[in-house]
Amino acid sequence: MPHSAFPPLQNDTFLRACLRQATDHTPVWLMRQAGRYLPEYRQTREKAGSFMGLATNKDFATEVTLQPLDRYPLDAAILFSDILTVPDAMGLGLSFAMGEGPKFEKVVRDEAAVAALAVPDMNKLRYVFDAVTSIRRALNGRVPLIGFSGSPWTLACYMVEGAGSDDYRWVKSLMYSRPDLMHRLLAINADSVALYLNTQIDAGAQAVMIFDSWGGVLADGAFQQFSLQYTARVLSQLKKSADGATIPRLVFTKGGGMWLDDMNTLDCEVLGLDWTQNLGRARALVGGEVGGPGKALQGNIDPNVLFAPPQVIEQEVIKVLESFGPPHTDPLKTGPTHVFNLGHGIHQLTPPEHVSALVSAVHQHSRKMRTTARAV
Repeated sequence: MPHSAFPPLQNDTFLRACLRQATDHTPVWLMRQAGRYLPEYRQTREKAGSFMGLATNKDFATEVTLQPLDRYPLDAAILFSDILTVPDAMGLGLSFAMGEGPKFEKVVRDEAAVAALAVPDMNKLRYVFDAVTSIRRALNGRVPLIGFSGSPWTLACYMVEGAGSDDYRWVKSLMYSRPDLMHRLLAINADSVALYLNTQIDAGAQAVMIFDSWGGVLADGAFQQFSLQYTARVLSQLKKSADGATIPRLVFTKGGGMWLDDMNTLDCEVLGLDWTQNLGRARALVGGEVGGPGKALQGNIDPNVLFAPPQVIEQEVIKVLESFGPPHTDPLKTGPTHVFNLGHGIHQLTPPEHVSALVSAVHQHSRKMRTTARAV
């Protein structure tokens, strides 16, 4: 659907920060911001009957995507879906048992299983694209909508293991013993993810994010060969604009901070960091200078900070903002910018009122920092 057919944006702070443009405050959104910590989400999921019942119904997906925005003045919405929709569309049979993580009916561990894989027909994922369009309409220009996918490597982990894993024994065994098969699997995944994200853009997504949730479990060298290379293959195929508007591309590798230098070569606008990394050091490494090229940074407060009292949350927010350093304020030039987020997804037991304290602290202190920066 043409992006021009949707209402104009009222708050484009997130998109401008992604493009390293000066903003009035540091934008904030949260990974898994629509989720089990919200009582209204739990009620909607109960109505839907299951997680997949929720994710495959555009009306339910729209409802839960907007729930956190009705509570908090967040600067972006993210599509409510799951990272494993693509391998599900490949015929692996995704299911979610109550209280358990995702599981696949079929696993991919040998030559025959890899040979049976192909880029899926996007019509099998029509429910995702219908949800994107529905959410974009329902947002009515309030904030931008982020689409997303798992990275080729992260999808491969689930496809080979058959579920989440503590030791990644099956996927690493395949990687080390049959790297040819792993490369074939990752190439199919990369081309599938690229088509999937481009179709989300066509449906109305205004930014797209690649979650390399398990990139950090790889050894140095293996990360570059089996994760980074295929994230780059996705990015090389992504649309960079829609109806004249730039579509920022974000990449988040959990546990990947040691490879920031390598990730700086990726053709994307934003790099996400987990809570183990120092934003100031990351800014010095990849953030660039005013007027020059660089990457915007996203992150990276520890999600467990949200279990602390509100006054502690405020202090920790300030530490993260200050660690990034003085905000970029020149409206005529690009420069180092920051999108505030958690270092990973919000925990399901997080008190909802603590999220209010975090969002409020980000907006208030980041505005104060800009006033100070302009006065210097």
